[in-house]
Amino acid sequence: MKKIILIVVLILAAVVGGLFYLGHKSGSGAAPGLVAGQLTDCPSSPNCVSSKADSTQDSQVEPFSVEIWGQIPAAIEAMGGTVTRQEERYIAAEFTSDLFGFTDDIEFRLVEDVVHVRSASRVGHSDMGANRKRVEALRERLGNL
Repeated sequence: MKKIILIVVLILAAVVGGLFYLGHKSGSGAAPGLVAGQLTDCPSSPNCVSSKADSTQDSQVEPFSVEIWGQIPAAIEAMGGTVTRQEERYIAAEFTSDLFGFTDDIEFRLVEDVVHVRSASRVGHSDMGANRKRVEALRERLGNL
């Protein structure tokens, strides 16, 4: 029985250690930025959402209205994020999870009639819906339903 408990404890320690390692690893890097003037496409993994028209149905979110553009940095800061880059038509920010320190990027691109958004995890396969929830919480905070 002691051997089984020891094995379980070692497995749990390895899993938790691995999660902390991935969280730490995700802290280095930055948002992908614009590629050919566009937000980067979401990968095939379920840890990204985007308002780009060519996004898959699973990763699709609605764009924001242009009226909220100037309020985005303050809303990000109020939600615990950090704006890392701000240009005339592009904003990048990052959020770090409390428990394991996973870093997610959120980016905004202002076009003529909408603000496109992309939110993605830097590491891992699934985000358990965290990026979609963050975009919707931001939408609610900005009153852009």
